[in-house]
Amino acid sequence: MDKIKLEYKSDVVIIGGGLAGIVTAFELLEQNISVTILERDKEENFGGLAKKSFGGIMFVNTPHQRKMGIRDTPELALSDWKSFAQFSPDDLLPQQWAKFYVERSIDVIFDWLTKRDITFLPLVNWPERGIFHPGNSIPRWHIAWGTGYAIIESILNHLNRHPKRSKLTILFEHQVNELLIEEFQSPNSNDLTIKSFSNKDESYKPIKRVIGCAGIDERTGERFTAKSDHLVVASGGICGGDLSMVRKNWYKSWGTPPKNLLNGSHRFADGMLHNETAKIGGKLTHLDKQWHYAAGIFHPNPQHELEGLSLVPPRSALWMDAQGRRFGPIPLMGYTDTRYVVEQICKTDAQYSWLILNWKIAIKELAISGCDYMTAFRYKKKLGLLKNLLFGDKLLVNRLIKESKDIVVADNLKDMAQKMDKISIGVSIDREKMESDIKAYDAQIERGRRYFNDDQLRRIANFRDNRGDRMRICKFQKIDDPLARPLIAIRTFILSRKSLGGIMTNLKSEVLDSEQNPIKGLYAVGEAAGFGGGGIHGKGSLEGTFLGSCVLTGRAAAFAIINKEL
Repeated sequence: MDKIKLEYKSDVVIIGGGLAGIVTAFELLEQNISVTILERDKEENFGGLAKKSFGGIMFVNTPHQRKMGIRDTPELALSDWKSFAQFSPDDLLPQQWAKFYVERSIDVIFDWLTKRDITFLPLVNWPERGIFHPGNSIPRWHIAWGTGYAIIESILNHLNRHPKRSKLTILFEHQVNELLIEEFQSPNSNDLTIKSFSNKDESYKPIKRVIGCAGIDERTGERFTAKSDHLVVASGGICGGDLSMVRKNWYKSWGTPPKNLLNGSHRFADGMLHNETAKIGGKLTHLDKQWHYAAGIFHPNPQHELEGLSLVPPRSALWMDAQGRRFGPIPLMGYTDTRYVVEQICKTDAQYSWLILNWKIAIKELAISGCDYMTAFRYKKKLGLLKNLLFGDKLLVNRLIKESKDIVVADNLKDMAQKMDKISIGVSIDREKMESDIKAYDAQIERGRRYFNDDQLRRIANFRDNRGDRMRICKFQKIDDPLARPLIAIRTFILSRKSLGGIMTNLKSEVLDSEQNPIKGLYAVGEAAGFGGGGIHGKGSLEGTFLGSCVLTGRAAAFAIINKEL
């Protein structure tokens, strides 16, 4: 082993500077606890994936909901959660975390954020409604004004102005690749030995205590150790990096992972700390439960390999397979059941898809699940947001058309099919059947709402009954409409996003071993912990629960460290 040149010491060391790690640090400073954050990324990226997110969070029974006349309860939210999660009988800890979330989303998450000057738009959104079983029964998705960027910036502003800021050390470009432990013979034994304990008497099991971590300062190549009484793993999930862990843990029922799989996660979410936690006895669980998005495109300006953008799929667009045939008999559609959509695309031979729409649909409904392209939201431009709602986001659509290699534009169906063929991968567009599917859909709209016999149109009608959705959805817009051209086709791929599984934790965010005993001094928060318990979401998310769970698990860890009830 290389000689240790750098040594750090604090009461608590946090590995990872995303939302969960920052929240944990803030709560500890409140109690005058010294903290060191070890962040692998550069300083300008402090805040992790949350900083680039759209900033939607699920809350239960907020003032915003009540003002809109929405009646919500923890009981209803938990029922919806379990419907999407499809927990197994063994998922006791994930179910406890889910119950914790819906019962405490206001005082533990919403109130905490609003006290840090984070505001949410008055209109509550309604994604993940479900297809075959209930999703969100009512709107719960609250969008932060300024997106996830504003969430991180607001918390960091409060962190940097904190009266105990001097007790916080933040070290960037520090890669942690080892957890340091002590082992001792029994709960009553004080005979400590670092890493080398053995005992022939099998009635005594070594009990581990984590005393810090070690790694490399990637700016200098020097090796370091960081010692502490408590260590918090906040390093994210397994859905970034080189995607090898995603492929290795792919959900078996979906077959093989797509050849063209995009990376929509953090480039350092590579599972390294998951493996290191497992080496010292921590239990990993549900790693095959992953939350991917179905409408990913290649990022026009990638910062790492296979980086993708996640589109918010327009609900008036037709979702087609790689040959240009409409998915069915149940048509695919955004805002319904993301996991089902991903599953259906993965079952096709080509494992990618097309969104077929037109200019009128695009400027009203197309969006990006992130902050960089949603400029009116990110920079809090109220007039810009109002203009986009009234006249459409032409700037966004023109930018995507100009920058993306996955988008083709044409004035008629024949030319569009030809352009689609040029960027198709391994298959050809079935032009006749694609035109037939589009004309059949348009004919339904032509006959009028009274005669709708298409599931997508029935869902659009239902969506438009909600005030928050009506502003963002076209009124039964035909695809091949001369008044709505040009036609637009978007080649979309599965985009890896979030890990629903991870390091198993109890409700104190303590890391558990295979017998569900806490490993002393070790905690996991955020995506590293599967957002709580190693799998708070089960198989599927109601959306907005990721950022919320980062706050929840981070605060739970901090309160456990200071030995207080949350």
